[in-house]
Amino acid sequence: MATKGTILFRRHLPETEIITICKHFVEKNGIRSIERITGHHRDTIGNLLTAVAEHATEMNDILIQELGLTPVECDEFWTFVKKKKNTLSKTAQNQISQAMHGSTRV
Repeated sequence: MATKGTILFRRHLPETEIITICKHFVEKNGIRSIERITGHHRDTIGNLLTAVAEHATEMNDILIQELGLTPVECDEFWTFVKKKKNTLSKTAQNQISQAMHGSTRV
């Protein structure tokens, strides 16, 4: 299955809806606010928030423990990746998107 190992695995929401909800998180909207905006139940949104937080923790753990980066270096790494993403080839962009969506291990 294409979404196995990602935060999209076994989710009943379409990927576009999950991305929309995540964008609202980034904009610092609360769970109830996102519920009103998207029409999705707050438990669904809360579960998604938990999954995203766990994924972010796993990614940082991999970067810190397996690659030996410091937390500051991790932050700089993700800032650089986001900034440079549009100048990369389509293949590289897809690989970065997969990593950012949760496909951290093959």
